[in-house]
Amino acid sequence: MVMAVSFTRYGRLYYLDPGGHGPRVGDKVLVPTESAPEVAECVWAPQWVAEDIAGLPVCAGLAGAEHLARDESNRARRTAARFTAKRLIRAHRLPMKIVGVDYLDAEEKIVLYFSAPHRVDFRPLVRDLAGELRARIDLRQLGPRDEARVQGGIGPCGRDLCCATFLKDFEPVSMRMVKDQDLPPNPLKISGACGRLMCCLKYEHPLYQEFTLRAPAVGQRVDSDEGPGRVVGHSVPTESVVVRLDDGGRRCACSLASVCAPRTAHDEAYDDAGRPTARPT
Repeated sequence: MVMAVSFTRYGRLYYLDPGGHGPRVGDKVLVPTESAPEVAECVWAPQWVAEDIAGLPVCAGLAGAEHLARDESNRARRTAARFTAKRLIRAHRLPMKIVGVDYLDAEEKIVLYFSAPHRVDFRPLVRDLAGELRARIDLRQLGPRDEARVQGGIGPCGRDLCCATFLKDFEPVSMRMVKDQDLPPNPLKISGACGRLMCCLKYEHPLYQEFTLRAPAVGQRVDSDEGPGRVVGHSVPTESVVVRLDDGGRRCACSLASVCAPRTAHDEAYDDAGRPTARPT
């Protein structure tokens, strides 16, 4: 069985093994971490899945009153650390932006995630932060993709960012994928919230590659249901090709099966009932 939790509302999903517990959607549960169990909200109740998934962390049970009080105290500590860090960054005039804060109460340690256009000497800032917050300070610089993952947001598709919800690893995305999908090389059209190429370009790329291997190339002559013509375009989502007919130059969209060579050869060799149209001599 598998369940999903999130540490923040509409945040990234983490999958757990229920371990005999049966929380419902909205319940607060304990998630094992390196330091101590943390409180998260159940957003996907335990259910059976077809695949055999192993190696998931096991849910430590429902959160009690003491766990909820500790979680609220940690949230207040993170909020105070964020405001203090922003104030000291302005005082030191450093080109930094705080994008996330984590507090490990078991270690009395505050981790501050920041973005910057270049490397920053923040040693004086660390000393001031440690003096005011009375905790160990760890500053970590994030790249554009990791910054988008931590902050979250809405993508061009109108949905929550993939990296902030379910995407675990950043796979390489290249301009070759943009060209294979016949997308305009306009940065405003193919870039995500991080300013880099959208991760979702990777999702459909294998489909476009497979279609290209099966479909007639642009410029190739074909016999369509509406007459002979020449292929002038592809429509991968609809599994069709655009054909310019010889009769008048009209364009029509034909299914891939109606113009591909194997299907055409099959239709010529067999009738509608599947019987051979001509017997071998």
